[in-house]
Amino acid sequence: MLKSRVKYNQAQFITSAPDISKLPPDTGIEVAFAGRSNAGKSSALNTLTDQKLARTSKTPGRTQLINTFSLGEDQRLIDLPGYGFAKVPLEMKKKWQKALGEYLQRRKCLKGIVVLMDIRHPLKDLDMDLINWAISSNIPVLALLTKADKLKQGKRKAEVLQVRRALAELNGDITVHAFSSLKGIGLNELAWKLDEWYLGPFVKDKTEATE
Repeated sequence: MLKSRVKYNQAQFITSAPDISKLPPDTGIEVAFAGRSNAGKSSALNTLTDQKLARTSKTPGRTQLINTFSLGEDQRLIDLPGYGFAKVPLEMKKKWQKALGEYLQRRKCLKGIVVLMDIRHPLKDLDMDLINWAISSNIPVLALLTKADKLKQGKRKAEVLQVRRALAELNGDITVHAFSSLKGIGLNELAWKLDEWYLGPFVKDKTEATE
């Protein structure tokens, strides 16, 4: 069972916006999920919220709009258009990329980005572009290495360590975890990082700490 301070299973759909002008007011706190079109972004959101919140498909690139979900208390989850490979016309792909870029550059309430990458193929050029942009904008990043169930435990740990070492050189606020929607690997770590972005670091009650 997921142990978190925010009730992610109560997330509710608000809107699908073609650009930032159609999003809710730029207030409160938003955390955005971004990744290549085949990184398992929708599956991760559905696992976190324990509901079919985001539409999944065997065809990469189905997320074409900025999808917004409310967690209450002026807190929102954002499902950004997938980038990279997608069997769609070039003009449509350009439109998605423009919406993605505008959101990342102009949205003031953005407090953290979850960058999802297939653990077998991490740190592609577009992934690195996004991570570098976040660092230059002082926005924390959670690099979530998805489909971790595809690797045996030893290989999985080695991949996580390799990505951590590579990203440590960027000197940004970056956390790296393995994740599997299928097996629940890394689910608590994902929720705890989001809790921190929405509510601040967890502080134990002083009376509890002295017992």
